[in-house]
Amino acid sequence: MISKVITGKTFYGCCRYVCGDEQRAEILEAEGVRDYSYRHMGNDFEMSRQQLPDKRKAVFHGILSFYPGEQLTNEALTQIGREYLEKLGITDTQYVITKHTDTDHLHMHIIANLVNNQGRAIRDNWIGLRGKKAAQQLTQKYQLIPAIEKKIALTNLQALNYEETVRYEIFQAIETVLPRCKTIPALEKELMRSGIDVQYKYKGNTQQLQGISFKKGSYAFKGSSIDRKYSVAGLQKAMQQDIKQEYKQSNRRGLRL
Repeated sequence: MISKVITGKTFYGCCRYVCGDEQRAEILEAEGVRDYSYRHMGNDFEMSRQQLPDKRKAVFHGILSFYPGEQLTNEALTQIGREYLEKLGITDTQYVITKHTDTDHLHMHIIANLVNNQGRAIRDNWIGLRGKKAAQQLTQKYQLIPAIEKKIALTNLQALNYEETVRYEIFQAIETVLPRCKTIPALEKELMRSGIDVQYKYKGNTQQLQGISFKKGSYAFKGSSIDRKYSVAGLQKAMQQDIKQEYKQSNRRGLRL
């Protein structure tokens, strides 16, 4: 088992990515937040976070990846998730432990609030390294397949973990820039600034856009695998809705004048 830690600014986007797709996400445990809706979940995290509004990065997002083929019960995964947070000193706070089943290797996503229930900041210095150490300790305790095992070169578990991280980074980038993009070419231009390439698939020999992919480094993902809303149809629908909303707002301003 290996660990990857990301800290962020907004709970809504993280909750949507981790818990929004019920076809791939299974929530194992939620503490202090509503688990039946990622929107409500994000709101619950944000309300508690407002106790310490000056903390810019209050979102803890840990990814735990297991060796391909390794299977654990939901109870074991939940216990590992709890102990992982405890080893990082992330206690007395809101958290969600979620299992993803959309890849050929078992992995978990853990979201936690770095503002605790008393309104105090949870220490996050060297949290990435501390996460790796915690994963090594838990791997030994639960007799899991260690990342240092020679067989790991065959499956490149580190790469599998990093792939999931890149997928989430692309999600965050799209989530950030999409509201100010009125066309897909405009979205492409914005994402290029973050080192993300946009690739298109056309229907036959026509110019009819059929599919879209996003590439960062050596990893590429179909839009729908980043988020179902980021397929070609989903992106076009979101952009059209934004244009209609702006048109309605401009009309209201005109009537007031």
